[in-house]
Amino acid sequence: MAAPHTSKAEPNFDGMAPPRRVHVLLPLPLASAYDYLVPQGELIEAGDFVAVPLGRRTVVGVVWGEGSADPDGGVGHNRLRPIAHRIPAPGMEEVTRRFVEWLADYTCASPGAVLRMTMSVPAALEPPRPRLAYALAGPPPSRMTGARQRVLDVLADGISLPGPAIAELAAVSSGVVRGLVRQGTLQEVQLPAEMLVPEPDWQKTGETLSAEQQTAAAALRAKIAAGGYSTTLLDGVTGAGKTEVYLEAIAATLAQGRQVLVLVPEIGLTAQWLERFEKRFGAAPLSWHSDLGTARRRLTWRAVAQGRARVVVGARSALFLPYTDLGLIVVDEEHDGAFKQEEGVIYHARDMAVLRASLGEIPIVLASATPSLESQVNVELGRYDSLHLPNRIGGAELPQIEAVDMRGEAPSGPQWLSPVLVTAMTETLAAGEQVLLFLNRRGYAPLTLCRTCGHRLQCPNCTAWLVEHRFHGRLQCHHCGFTLRRPEACPECAAEDSLVACGPGVERLGEEVDQLFPDVPCMLIASDTLRGPEAAAAAIKQIAEGEVSLIIGTQIIAKGHHFPMLTLVGVIDADLGLQGGDLRAAERTYQMLHQVAGRSGRAKHKGRALLQTYMPEHPVMQALISGERDKFMAQEREARRAQGLPPFGRLVALIVSGRDEAQVTQTARDLGRAAPRQRDVEILGPAPAPLSLLRGRFRQRLLLKTQRGVNASALAKAWVGQVDYPQQVRVAIDVDPYSFL
Repeated sequence: MAAPHTSKAEPNFDGMAPPRRVHVLLPLPLASAYDYLVPQGELIEAGDFVAVPLGRRTVVGVVWGEGSADPDGGVGHNRLRPIAHRIPAPGMEEVTRRFVEWLADYTCASPGAVLRMTMSVPAALEPPRPRLAYALAGPPPSRMTGARQRVLDVLADGISLPGPAIAELAAVSSGVVRGLVRQGTLQEVQLPAEMLVPEPDWQKTGETLSAEQQTAAAALRAKIAAGGYSTTLLDGVTGAGKTEVYLEAIAATLAQGRQVLVLVPEIGLTAQWLERFEKRFGAAPLSWHSDLGTARRRLTWRAVAQGRARVVVGARSALFLPYTDLGLIVVDEEHDGAFKQEEGVIYHARDMAVLRASLGEIPIVLASATPSLESQVNVELGRYDSLHLPNRIGGAELPQIEAVDMRGEAPSGPQWLSPVLVTAMTETLAAGEQVLLFLNRRGYAPLTLCRTCGHRLQCPNCTAWLVEHRFHGRLQCHHCGFTLRRPEACPECAAEDSLVACGPGVERLGEEVDQLFPDVPCMLIASDTLRGPEAAAAAIKQIAEGEVSLIIGTQIIAKGHHFPMLTLVGVIDADLGLQGGDLRAAERTYQMLHQVAGRSGRAKHKGRALLQTYMPEHPVMQALISGERDKFMAQEREARRAQGLPPFGRLVALIVSGRDEAQVTQTARDLGRAAPRQRDVEILGPAPAPLSLLRGRFRQRLLLKTQRGVNASALAKAWVGQVDYPQQVRVAIDVDPYSFL
């Protein structure tokens, strides 16, 4: 496709060799790349970042390859616009460009939209400016004050810091710093423009491995040495030491001088992982996540693009950084649903990491104590290799898991802790050990209603109830973020003091615990109580060092942490995840409860987990109690196989949304009429989504179900392409959906 031509006088190429034309892909939701002319004498190669005109503005894109060789029937040279200039930044590697194309094709997204994810830090394309800092240089000032002394103390070790950092650390104004510069006590120095990245020492000795760990580590090192693509599922019980095993694979990759990517589902709670990594290699890896500041993101992006960042640990978006020589990918907690991106370009980071490894012909390790059914089936089919760690390290035993039948053990009154659990908590705390109470529901209560008229407080933008957060005195929607101060009277009938909280959230559970154990140090951990990775790291450190005896948390506390003194886990409302029509509901619930139970008894003390449930006979509860994971997963596998559901069939969801309900309904009906009619294809819907109103947009869903061998992505893309619908309506294609809301 050619770029829009300019209205200025066009050059005449008669009698001259035609100029070179190249495809330039722009980070915009466009169907394909545009053709541009290469200026005479300019050296432009595939992968280069270039600035090009687009309409009246200039846009930075990537040279994707040679342009159309034969412009006949297309846009002639005279109508093309030239590249403005090449950006002096490391070019995009060929494997990354192929990854963009493959991911766009699989997810039915435009290549430009995927490219935008790889160019998430536009400022990183420009060389950074040198940073100004200050260091001690001359004698102390003639008149010393407390503020000036604090500045000297901050810089006493000979370090150089920017002015704002000095002022913050010394708790002084910027004027104090400037005054010391004028007196000659401080002098200006230039800090390196690029980030200094510590080099991990791959030769440093790691932890002593068990025989099982040594066998698994040797197998991974052999794959690194052999090179080429492979996927290995590292399947080990909680506390089996999977991290130490794949750290050996990282060491082998670093020994080859190549880069490593470690994907984790929750970057905010990887403090213990980072500490373990630094202990193993003597240097911390670079982190990549949404909480990084703009400057840090720019410097990190450039360090990766220049090959100076040897190891990156990050959330799913770290997959799109510009690696120059990626040699290994590790996906930790590979089963975790947080790897699914639900907005914009919809993709699953674990699956796309496998694709990236395949394109780059490198090994990838998927680690989990509760592997996804998809990965287990891939092992059975021979697509993936498997390594198994069946025992905890150091002789620790797996926790004893018991069900508390709430039909006979329900507490009296508005309490949520059963007498059995309260007794176990009392005994555990008396022994000087820690207790974790798990409830996967944020806030104080999931529903607030009026006792007088029955009115329920609902979000005006979503089909969802407002969740009370009593600590902050507000009601909040967990889907769109809408907040409302808790009313004094019912907004429907105006009755005062009639609003009542229904059901427990972690805040309400904390209130009950405070009444039962008023003198016990307690900590509440949820995504809305921890502000950033630093706060999360501090909280985890407090728990690990025994400063907190009782922890109340949501799912973010269930993943990968090692608390030596934690011996009792109590799960409140263990049936919560089994509700709804999610095809993975049972699998997800099993994984979550197994993971949280596995936080207990990881050291010398035996662990115990109590699951409060109204369905102790449910297969999930029975599998957890008996420890028969493989039997449970086999039952799940056969149930999915019988229904032709993933991983034995393919699903693609179409989500139609817009602010005009009539337009959304009509578009959904048009899609239903245009649906492919084939023997091996089944169409479900259209129907209003369970969340029929989300962030002010009405929503309808259709589901395409096919056999495994059908190219479901191409089928869905062709289906949507047949229907003309208003620009105000959005049709999102979700290949391999994980959410059915």
